[in-house]
Amino acid sequence: MSERLQPGDTAPAFTLPDADGNEVSLADHKGRKVIVYFYPAALTPGCTKQACDFTDNLELLAGAGYDVIGVSPDKPEKLAKFREKEDLKVTLVGDPSKEVLAAYGAFGEKKLYGKTVTGVIRSTVVVDEDGKVERALYNVKATGHVAKIIKDLGV
Repeated sequence: MSERLQPGDTAPAFTLPDADGNEVSLADHKGRKVIVYFYPAALTPGCTKQACDFTDNLELLAGAGYDVIGVSPDKPEKLAKFREKEDLKVTLVGDPSKEVLAAYGAFGEKKLYGKTVTGVIRSTVVVDEDGKVERALYNVKATGHVAKIIKDLGV
């Protein structure tokens, strides 16, 4: 089981391919706050709802100084399909090795329909301008989560 991040921790650095195969690094966003959210799989109902919610609120979040990056174990080709099918505006990156997911505590044992399985733990980590964890939320719900973050951040 990977360690969960705590406020004040340094956010693990990462560089991952986006839907177009371009590299996206957390370091590219230094000086801005970043909402990094982890979801199990592109093109699934819950993940679609969550990605659409972030897209619908992207202007509001950007206006408050937040960038949004969605991370899943999907390959760039699947992310591109997801982005086009749902007209997503958030940056989606793929982590097929699951190393970044594990570094953020977003991969490990979880309950799924009453069974314990190993997989992606739907999580959101808010990283401040200096690369420190401001908030780390685990086992979040796909529906209503974005509204809760906006409320909690006072955006």
